[in-house]
Amino acid sequence: MGALSKQQFFQELGSGCLLPTVQHGLEQVWQLLLVCLVCRLLWRLGLPSFLKHLSTVAGGFYTLYLFFELHMVWVVLLSLLCYLILFLCRHSSSRGPFLSITILIYLLLGELHMMDTTTWHKMRGSQMVVAMKAVSLAFDLDKGIVEKFPSPVEFMGYIYFVGTVIFGPWISFNSYMDAVESRKFSVSWFLKSVFSCMKSQLCLVISNCIAPYLFPYFIPAFGDKLLRNKKRKMSFVLLLIRWLQAYENTLSFHFSNYFVSYLGETTTTLAGAGFTEEKDNLKWDLTIAKPLNVEFPRSMVEVVTSWNLPMSRWLNTYVFRKALKYGSFTAIILTYTASALLHVMLRKRLSVILNACVLSKRCPSDCKHRHKKEFWVYLINGTFSMLAVLHLTYLGSIFGSSTDHTDSDEGGMASHTIEKWTQLSWTSHWLTFGLWVLYRLIL
Repeated sequence: MGALSKQQFFQELGSGCLLPTVQHGLEQVWQLLLVCLVCRLLWRLGLPSFLKHLSTVAGGFYTLYLFFELHMVWVVLLSLLCYLILFLCRHSSSRGPFLSITILIYLLLGELHMMDTTTWHKMRGSQMVVAMKAVSLAFDLDKGIVEKFPSPVEFMGYIYFVGTVIFGPWISFNSYMDAVESRKFSVSWFLKSVFSCMKSQLCLVISNCIAPYLFPYFIPAFGDKLLRNKKRKMSFVLLLIRWLQAYENTLSFHFSNYFVSYLGETTTTLAGAGFTEEKDNLKWDLTIAKPLNVEFPRSMVEVVTSWNLPMSRWLNTYVFRKALKYGSFTAIILTYTASALLHVMLRKRLSVILNACVLSKRCPSDCKHRHKKEFWVYLINGTFSMLAVLHLTYLGSIFGSSTDHTDSDEGGMASHTIEKWTQLSWTSHWLTFGLWVLYRLIL
């Protein structure tokens, strides 16, 4: 595509990628959206509670089969196991820990190739949603937040709630019960569903078409121009191109996550959940991800919370750490966590020394820092923002299209990760080490 003129390039991009991507995306999810809407319509008919829960179980089963076919049995098995443990421990006050250990063992067995690796990874999202729901319910029962032990049909209705069973997000048991009661149709509900669906398709287009094709189109011309002008800067140009390609991979990966997030907003809202209620005012305001906070972050901490808000709330509330940390995933998590924690500690120390608003999170308007809006304060915060983007690019570089051809075993993934980071001169690791040295010097 690099040999085409700009006009021909964008024409080919539109007809060869944009339109097919949108068409294929809608073909994949239109039945899920329809089932979500049908369930909400059924709930508005005033059916008995038992039938309402049964309808969402049926809808959840149908959509699971659409996406996973007979492999859905592994999701069903996990849900049955969860209810069995809850039932056996129904008189205990430690249902949360017991269920957490059981689910952890089950998921670890799955990661250790209890079944086909490709199939297991395909279902990982739904497995995690089921696990998060069951664990949150167990802890809520322990705390008395959920007063009555759910019947089998209530539990399964919650687990297989059609609005969240495929793309998430996690919602609490009480939120599900509120959704089953079914609020009236409204313009705000309709607009929220439509806009979230449009945003999801836009993110899919950016992930599949804009990021993978615009960068390869412009990078060669940019690189050739520099090489013609400065032959002796070839190594610098090659490094720059590698970073641009890494950012391309990162951008594509990020927007694939936003696609899933906005699609989760669409299905959850369409099925009747994802609202907040203040007195008589009902707001359909479910937000899963905040892309701007991720792409232009103040700190790595903001990236962590903005990547998946329901997940962040779940972790904060139930303090449950999933243990899927193997191979390259371990390297990613360790690098990401080290960078985030170090930035937090360093900026906290700097805020004390400089008496300035340079914390990882924005200070409230009534904070006691002396320096708030000086140029050097903005400069420090901007520097940390650029460092966060660099770390995200570095971490996201391993999610390029070449991973599709990488061996699925841990050795292949580990070697792929090392190769990518070696091409970028292990920059993020060196920067993290440098910041640690700076932190120790000013401590």
